[in-house]
Amino acid sequence: MRARPRSSSPDPSDTEARGFLLAGQLMVAPKAAAGLHLVATPIGNLGDITLRALETLAGVDMIACEDTRVTRTLLDRFGIRGSLKPYHEHNAAQMRPMILQQLAQGAAVALVSDAGTPLISDPGFKLVREVAAAGHAVITVPGASSLLAALTVAALPTDRFYFEGFLPAREGARQARIAELARLDVTLVLFESGHRVQDTLRDLAAGLGAREAAICREMTKLHEEIVRGALAELAATAAQRETRGEFVLVVGPPAADAREMAQADIDTLLREALAQGSVKDAVAGVVEASGRPRREIYARALELAKETPDDQA
Repeated sequence: MRARPRSSSPDPSDTEARGFLLAGQLMVAPKAAAGLHLVATPIGNLGDITLRALETLAGVDMIACEDTRVTRTLLDRFGIRGSLKPYHEHNAAQMRPMILQQLAQGAAVALVSDAGTPLISDPGFKLVREVAAAGHAVITVPGASSLLAALTVAALPTDRFYFEGFLPAREGARQARIAELARLDVTLVLFESGHRVQDTLRDLAAGLGAREAAICREMTKLHEEIVRGALAELAATAAQRETRGEFVLVVGPPAADAREMAQADIDTLLREALAQGSVKDAVAGVVEASGRPRREIYARALELAKETPDDQA
């Protein structure tokens, strides 16, 4: 049974009367099947909501959401009356038993995030795990995702990619994590907030070396902006760009010539550069020539700088 047009408003006393507005037409939706429905919502443009998502949100008994105000705006846009309950990192431990109890009684519950696909850098994993362990159905209602939206418009390789989410907020931990990511020969996708995006771009450029990248800001929203270019250039000009909004950073894999340069070749370049100048200058030259992360080249340069003439013989 699918949603169907109805000429009059549902009777509030009829618990089976569920509906949503579509192009001014009231659509009556069937009661959703019992279980936990993971419903993707728009990441900006409300027009990106799917018909199945509308039908599901109209047909469930309860909607668990991060911020009831955000979700209420979406429901009001499509004329959906729904019972909203907050589910976020601060109350998840208390809400999970209540949701499990509802499911045990045969209820249909939807889980939504403020934007995009639930569980992607948002709460929900523990709930899904416990619901599945209890033997209840977990149903996905796929839709918008800023991760995939940014990946497809970045003009970078999409055959293999790694989603990192948010990097650590502390500088030292962030730089250490970037050093680990530098070993991956794939496109990287990261989330970042406006007040940290400049520092993150700086650390990415220093830690990943010469790579192509894209800054995707406010995806699908009124002020959407996509800026593509060399990672170092994007980092250098970050202070001149708008930092309000939500960001997805996409960084391409190392260049082919950088991947092919063997460690022995790098050591040779470093030894030659160290013989002619300072460690700082040597590192800068080899990073540019190899495309390898600065942190990696710097650490190796320090090791080679300690070599004695006997070691080099």
